[in-house]
Amino acid sequence: MNKQIEKAYAERPVNTVYQIVISVIVVACILWSGSAVEITKGGTGGLSIAGNILNGIFHPDAKLLFNFTSQGVPYLLLETVCIAFLGTLVGAFLAIPLSFLSASNLMPGPVAYIGRLVIMAVRTIPAFVYGLMFIRVSGPGAFTGLLTMSVCSIGMVSKMYIEAIEDLDTRILESLDACGCTTFQKIRYGILPQLIPNFASTVIYRFDINLRDATVLGLVGAGGIGAPLIFAMNAYRWNEAGAILVGLIILVLIVEFISTKIRVKLARG
Repeated sequence: MNKQIEKAYAERPVNTVYQIVISVIVVACILWSGSAVEITKGGTGGLSIAGNILNGIFHPDAKLLFNFTSQGVPYLLLETVCIAFLGTLVGAFLAIPLSFLSASNLMPGPVAYIGRLVIMAVRTIPAFVYGLMFIRVSGPGAFTGLLTMSVCSIGMVSKMYIEAIEDLDTRILESLDACGCTTFQKIRYGILPQLIPNFASTVIYRFDINLRDATVLGLVGAGGIGAPLIFAMNAYRWNEAGAILVGLIILVLIVEFISTKIRVKLARG
């Protein structure tokens, strides 16, 4: 058996020219990409700023960190979580009909193709651009962040939903149909038990992403803790910036721990 394996391995087709061509293309792409990178000399100024940020993290402004008014870190973090949470929920619900319309195993080819084009178009625009657009519509504030998170969530969540729908085990539906089940019963006992764990896991994962994006959206005035952070850094108030960063680190760790537990529970049942 070993000799047969060694013989088959020795007689395997080897396309040396193809491998060389691929290697040359990869190396050329790496060199071409590297040519666009310019290493600037930050000097001691950049190192000094980095040191001030680290010093602010280790010596945060306790008054700001434990200030429970609307100007304090806890309130701003809560606003950021609410923006991410509600934006994720709205986007997840809007993605359900779009994903069913885009599933090739449920819809005709042209309908599914158009649905996928819509999803691709939604995913093309970055969250930062959506934030700037919605600020012109609804003005600065948390509602703008909610709208931005909702639209940004549709693209990714719909894509994951489509994969779950197309991976449905149709044999279960055939068995229920043979038992004389109604359409509602087939949906209740054949489709939902397969889709709900995948859908829920996708929503939780997207919430993790939105929580970080909501922080960045605050820079354009879309609510949350991003604006106070950039204002503190621009004014060189490193203790205030450190307090905000400490709050963000704690928040992300807590959310990551909880979401991981929930995803493991969904995966293992």
